[in-house]
This record gives sequence, C-alpha cells and structure tokens, in this order.
Amino acid sequence: MEQRTDQDLSPYRIFSRGEWATLREDTPMTLEPAEITRLRSMHDRLDISEIEEIYLPLSRLLSLYVAATQNLFRAQRRFLGTEDAKMPYVIGVGGSVAVGKSTTARVLQALLGRWPNVPKVDLVTTDGFLYPNAVLDREALMDKKGFPESYDVQALLRFLSDIKAGRRPVYAPVYSHLVYDVVPNVWIEIDRPDILIVEGLNVLQAGRMPKDGKAVPFVSDFFDFSIYLDADEAVLESWYVSRFLAMRGTAFADPKSYFHRYSRLSDDKAVATATSIWNRINLVNLRENVVPTRPRADLILKKGESHQVEEVALRRL
Repeated sequence: MEQRTDQDLSPYRIFSRGEWATLREDTPMTLEPAEITRLRSMHDRLDISEIEEIYLPLSRLLSLYVAATQNLFRAQRRFLGTEDAKMPYVIGVGGSVAVGKSTTARVLQALLGRWPNVPKVDLVTTDGFLYPNAVLDREALMDKKGFPESYDVQALLRFLSDIKAGRRPVYAPVYSHLVYDVVPNVWIEIDRPDILIVEGLNVLQAGRMPKDGKAVPFVSDFFDFSIYLDADEAVLESWYVSRFLAMRGTAFADPKSYFHRYSRLSDDKAVATATSIWNRINLVNLRENVVPTRPRADLILKKGESHQVEEVALRRL
C-alpha cells in the first residue's frame, strides 16, 4: 500500500478533522439534505457533518483568499490607471479515479456561491478536453484514457488563458460518461465568473520543461488555489470495484452505455473485471501521473475507508 511520508507533508500545517471543524467560527450557512443528495456522487459518504466540519471551513478560507485577490486586483488597477477586466479566481481539484473529486467540486461550488463576495461560481471538468474516442483509437490510446497524453492539453490551455484574460464568453467541450466520449458540437458557456473550479485527474501536473528555453504554460499555472483529494491505494481500489458493481444496475444497464456489456456480469466476474481494469489502467496512472502531483497542491484532503475526510493539510504561506 502506498503511504505518505513526513517529508511529503513538511510544507503543510496538518489538521485533524476536529481541529479543522473549529475554523468555521459558527457560520450558520450550510446545505439542505436534498442539496447534499443532489451533489453527492455514487458511493460518496457525504453528509451534513462533513459539510459543516470540512467543506464549510474550506469555503470560508477560500472566500477570504478570493476577497484578498479581488482587493489586490483593484489596487493594482488603480495604481496602473487601467480598466482591465476582472480575472476569475481559478481553483483546481485533482486526485485519483473514485476518490470523490466531482462531489468535492460540486459542494465547493454550492458553498462558495453563497458567500457575499463571490456570487457567481462555475465548474468545468477536464473530461471534456479528452481527445474523442476516434482519435484515441487511431493513436492506440484507449487503454491510456485519463493519462496525460489522452488530453488535448493545448485546447485546455487556450480555454484557461481566455478565462484568465477576462474574455467572454468562453466555451468548454462536454463529455458524456454514458457513451464514454466527448459530445460533438456541444459546449458549456463560461461567462466571466468570480470563481471557476476546474476538476480533473491530472490538473496539477507540471509536465516536461522545454529544452529550448521557451516558456511553456502548464494547466496548474492558471490556478490560484489547488486541492488534492488523497486516499490509500487499497482503499481507492475498493471504492472503484464497489462503484463498478453498483453501476451494473444503473448506468451500465442503459443500452446506450459504452459499458453496457458489463451490465449482466455475475458478482465474481464483475469483481475480476473491475480489478483488472484498476490494475492495468487506473493504478498505473495513479502511481505514474497523479500521486506525484500531490505535493504541488495548496491543500490536501485525506480520506479514510469511510470515504470521509479525516485529515486536512494546508500549505503554509
């Protein structure tokens, strides 16, 4: 089982769940049970207590960061005498398959939109920037889907550059988990939000440095704050297999699903299939590309077997 070392967390201040919960300062804002059900992904154990003890303090911290950045921008604009358009505050959310990135991103979007200084919060997943299956098939990359080379990184960089330049509107491609492919000619419109949350597997990856000395931007260069969702390998595998088993009766059961062929597998065959996929693809990607980006995050949320956050590590300023 992959484990962290003390050296990994030396730049961070570590909080237990109880310590982190005290930072909310009795803020009355929270989410209703119906909202939590809507925001929660399959198998996430999200409940009111985790909202109030983990995500409410985090949203409060982020709202302070956003307010400080907005004040700095206004001060610079006055100093320079310019009329530059405001730049959205961009938050990156990364981590393994099955760790709960989507749920975390949606919860933060819901909470941050309720703070007085950030009325507009948008969310984009990097799945839309995957190459279409036809391209992945042609390049023999279908078994590398989710690896850095399976993304149209240049398109993602152009999108983030336009966001940071204050252009409006900006469009992001849409991905369908049902058909397991990018949806042709369908786009999400992003119109100059106060905060943009970007969620994906490899959002914190730096990539290779150029040999010719020319500056090459990385996706993470556009982030003002970054979050990594962490869990031990054995726990992640367990969640992945459990989710696979459950999806036989939900998403896989749809005849239009890319994975419809798995819907009638027996429990034993489904476990074997999911374990094989995990070991051949997701575990390799986790070890080679995802976990190495963890020390680049501003904040690490460590989950236990219950799928709830047990520890928070915040990078010291």
